[in-house]
Amino acid sequence: MNGLNAGLTTIHEAEIAKHLAVAQAMVTRIILLDDGDGREGTALAGTNRRFVSTVSTGSVRRTREVELLKTVQSSGASDPLMSPAQHTVVFRVRRGVQIALAVADVFARQSELESLQARNQSAPLQGEEATRFKALLAASAYIAAFTLAAYLVSTLAGDGEPVDLARGVDVHFDTPQDALKSLVGGLDVTLAGAGDDQTLLDRTRAFARLAIEGLQSRKARFTGLGSFENAHIRIDADDFTLDGFEVLPGAKRKPLSMTFKKPEEIIGNHIAKYQALKLAKMLMAYDFDRQMNPFVELGGFLFTFIGDGMPGTGKTILIQMLAGLLNDYCKVAGYGFHYENFGVDQISSYQGKSGQNAKAFVNNVLNPRVIGFGTIDDVDQVTAKRSDDRASAGQHEVTAVLMESFAGASTVVRGNATFGMFSNYPEKVDDALRQRAGARWLVDGPQTREDYIDIFSLLVGKNHSIPLGEHQLFAGQEIKKAVSASYEGHDRPSEDGLLAVWDRFQKSHGPIETLADVGAYLHAIKEADGRFTGRAIKNITDAIKLRAMDIELPDAWFETPEVFLHKPYEDKKAMIAELRGPITLPMILQEINRYADSEFRYADKSDDAAVEEIIRREKQRERAIVEIERLKGEGSW
Repeated sequence: MNGLNAGLTTIHEAEIAKHLAVAQAMVTRIILLDDGDGREGTALAGTNRRFVSTVSTGSVRRTREVELLKTVQSSGASDPLMSPAQHTVVFRVRRGVQIALAVADVFARQSELESLQARNQSAPLQGEEATRFKALLAASAYIAAFTLAAYLVSTLAGDGEPVDLARGVDVHFDTPQDALKSLVGGLDVTLAGAGDDQTLLDRTRAFARLAIEGLQSRKARFTGLGSFENAHIRIDADDFTLDGFEVLPGAKRKPLSMTFKKPEEIIGNHIAKYQALKLAKMLMAYDFDRQMNPFVELGGFLFTFIGDGMPGTGKTILIQMLAGLLNDYCKVAGYGFHYENFGVDQISSYQGKSGQNAKAFVNNVLNPRVIGFGTIDDVDQVTAKRSDDRASAGQHEVTAVLMESFAGASTVVRGNATFGMFSNYPEKVDDALRQRAGARWLVDGPQTREDYIDIFSLLVGKNHSIPLGEHQLFAGQEIKKAVSASYEGHDRPSEDGLLAVWDRFQKSHGPIETLADVGAYLHAIKEADGRFTGRAIKNITDAIKLRAMDIELPDAWFETPEVFLHKPYEDKKAMIAELRGPITLPMILQEINRYADSEFRYADKSDDAAVEEIIRREKQRERAIVEIERLKGEGSW
């Protein structure tokens, strides 16, 4: 099953088309063994719904003819032609059966099942091989049934009222065709007498959801399914994605609804804005065929970053700018774009649910068939320090999921997605999670006199005749000039704690001129702050590589898809590599100081907060002592 685990499996139309005759027969007329009363099985707890045992019995049953096409046709008015809704249901069932059989074929090829089937045809298998063959065949049948149910849920999505079905889903798992016949037979009973189009659609969706629930509740009975858990199968023609055994796989994405901002609408925040502009173009270099980005291979790709600053300094507007740029570029290229924010509303009181929500968020953004941008706004409220006993279990679950997803053993960076954490209080974020952010964006908003003139002029609008005065509007926001000045501001540290380390090092070692000097300076920082670990060094070197790739990909590359976006991977890589510059010593020192400044800033804020908390408690204690003395004097203590 290595092919399924490796990532995306695309099933081509030819593999689906060969199952058309079987699928057509299933919606036209099939013969099922039936118990006759349709009520076998145990009721699901808390409902009147039933799910029949997944073990196929050999008991004698009456045969039943199933003609789904006729059942659907007779569900509405007596019209010789089917309505659009009736046709949709029949077509989706037939198409779903085709796809389910094609997925079962993929499972057979990428497991031992295909070779066992071939050997079984020449001579019946015996002993352990026969047991293994039967188990894999049942697993294949289970996967086929799940695929059909998932396909119906995905392609017949709607807003109708949910339907509670009294009839269970009786599934037989001898072969994939048996399992699919069982589902078609169950759907036929469910749709009988539907009456109108809306009821027909609602019952079909409800049946598919009930089938998924029942299948998942009995998944543990099947061996050989584990390798399918990480399967990522895509059918482009149907916009259908199968992600293992997700509860609602392939759910359609809603169009992005957001107020986008242009770069010129952001005043100040020069480095953050500049890196966001570069990141948008970096993501668009992703190659969908190779599922790799040249920037990952060449160095400098920004997978995670953290933006911090005081409230009102422009974190939200940066998100809107980056999302807007990616949305526009994806429209030009014809790519799918997925933006998602993980917020406090996804923290659940149910054990394990918050972690599941966080994992689903990460998986949605990492989907290799789209360009993804995920944000965790107010990350200090969504996650928790592992030492914080007052935080909820849900916050701790989210922290663990994000840490594993951003730099865990199973993290694969393809270069199609990026994650941004934003906070007004980054010192409250767990140190290990914060250090998984490869870049630090200080979002400090407008700073200079010119910045404040620019932002007021921009926001006040043009409905006035007040003269501007002696000022060249937006001249200070010219990006290259502003960024150059911002980077030069990091030639020396700005935080007091780091500045003290810098001054001591300069006095004892002299100027930094070699790689050995750089290493010694990093070690001096480590001695001052024990949290300055190997991961911090990796983040700094990634930032340095990003600066070396500090190339302005020409806007013309993104105006039409043929110039760059749709070129082969190797051509993209060569075009980018040609623009790359060398790593310089000033660049190294600026990135060390930028990163270390942020760590010292977080540490100082954290210490200040702790001191304030101690002072507050001591004041409360003094008040309590006075109050106790008063109560003692009154004889009430």
